[in-house]
Amino acid sequence: MTPTIEGKIARLREGGKARVLDLFSGCGGLSLGLQAAGFEIAAAIENDPDAARSHGTNFHNGAAAHSQAKDIRLSPEELVVELELGDVEQAFDVVVGGPPCQAFARVGRPKLREIDDHPTAFLHDPRARLYLEWLHYVTTCKPLAVLMENVPDALNHGGQNIAEETCEVLENKGYVCGYTLLNAAYYGVPQMRERLFLIGYRREIANGVIFPEPTHWVDLPPGYEGSRAVALKLLRGTDAPEDAFDYIPPPEAGEHLPATPTAVEAIGDLPPIDARKQLRTGMLKRGARRFDKAVPWDSSRTASGYALAMRTWPNFEAPDAILDHVIRYLPRDYELFARMNPGDQYPQAWKHAHDMLEERLSSLRKGGQEIGRGSREYEALYRDYVPPYDVSKFPNKWRKMWPDAPARTLMAHLGKDGYSHIHYDSCQARTISVREAARLQSFPDGFVFCGTMNPAFRQIGNAVPPLMAKALGVEMMQMLCVGEAEVGDGYARTAATL
Repeated sequence: MTPTIEGKIARLREGGKARVLDLFSGCGGLSLGLQAAGFEIAAAIENDPDAARSHGTNFHNGAAAHSQAKDIRLSPEELVVELELGDVEQAFDVVVGGPPCQAFARVGRPKLREIDDHPTAFLHDPRARLYLEWLHYVTTCKPLAVLMENVPDALNHGGQNIAEETCEVLENKGYVCGYTLLNAAYYGVPQMRERLFLIGYRREIANGVIFPEPTHWVDLPPGYEGSRAVALKLLRGTDAPEDAFDYIPPPEAGEHLPATPTAVEAIGDLPPIDARKQLRTGMLKRGARRFDKAVPWDSSRTASGYALAMRTWPNFEAPDAILDHVIRYLPRDYELFARMNPGDQYPQAWKHAHDMLEERLSSLRKGGQEIGRGSREYEALYRDYVPPYDVSKFPNKWRKMWPDAPARTLMAHLGKDGYSHIHYDSCQARTISVREAARLQSFPDGFVFCGTMNPAFRQIGNAVPPLMAKALGVEMMQMLCVGEAEVGDGYARTAATL
């Protein structure tokens, strides 16, 4: 055991906080969950200015050095000097985050080893750049643990098992690793979100990796099982070059557990927004949505246990009024949203739109106005009612949420449009607001998103759900601060939600 590793272990076992460096941090979903589990968020690297400012605002009181966008090519030595964190080998106990999947694409197991052995290899293969920088931080900072998150396709990315290959490199550096697929809905997040998680510990503190036991239950739709099967195809394939030795089957959830919070439990207490009324009265207009108009809470609306937890998250309590409860300007579609049924997707929306068009044409005929199909007037009316997307190519582009089920996966595409999450309440007839997206991702009401509406949606969609991160953090904290021998097989590895 090196003095650096020995000193870090001793400090944590004596009650010191585990210090986290969050790479590719975004606004801080992972950071928030780990902080709730008892970790100290020491630093982050994020190249998007709005997300970096969000992270600095929420975890470092807006300190300029922590709120500025940083490129991952900033060296660990430069980072600790810039943030005044002392010796680079002593600054961090845990490194978290994950390079975008493209950083690994088609690089391959031999190439990963080459990159590790030859720090200039990225000059010949720029795709390796982000992976190299992430690995350089791990090598230089000597963390006791690492945590990575990525999409399930990282298990079968162009025929590669990126997680397995990453584990091999880490194991050669003295870590024991494991990875699995976890669904956030099993950990109290009102969203059915499947992601890959990889954990590694220094061999001095652990002989293996254990993932947290589920705390909630929901019967996932068949599509999620299909997506998982596709992601695991390489692991099971008979033509796989090697077995996936580091894959750990996820802990199983059961119907005996509390039900996962539903969409209505997650956002039903938030003040209603009648999009059609706001459009008629001129309150809703085209243009950037800034968070400059406070929306008061509606005391008549009942808050579920989950909603109360989001309102009272320690250090992120709900403000007196909500600033980011804003929605998209979609005047063509509000009446269509009202017509749709929960669970409807684009094919159903397209049919509803045509029905509405026919109703309008019929009304005009009764009034003595005949509009011929193919005429300029007909084409203009068609555009007023029917969305332009090919119904055969975009079946999942739209979806009206079910009130009595968790939401489907929120993605960064929310920053471009919100059709994937149309509010279940037909009286409101709209897509979800920024604060509703945050609730569905398990961000507390006091968490601040910097920028305007579109960047905020993108930050939320890119984030790791904080409650999911907290569950992982509770598990990791036990291993880091107690040790594997003390934890034992009988330890109840559950992460209580707030």
